[in-house]
Amino acid sequence: MNAQDMREKKVSELREELTGLLREQFNLRMQRGIGQLATPHDIRRVRKDIARIQTVLNEKKKGSEAS
Repeated sequence: MNAQDMREKKVSELREELTGLLREQFNLRMQRGIGQLATPHDIRRVRKDIARIQTVLNEKKKGSEAS
């Protein structure tokens, strides 16, 4: 998902998605720990998606404070 699509979503939707990605990240780390991770690149993808969502949330927060 790209940042432009995220900017169109509401804050509550972004927070829900962030929660889901954090759970997915946890599950991927557990799979890696026990040696069952089939696609190691998923960890990097999830980490970057989390960062994108947090960036958009911070932009929205700063935008609402400036108004």
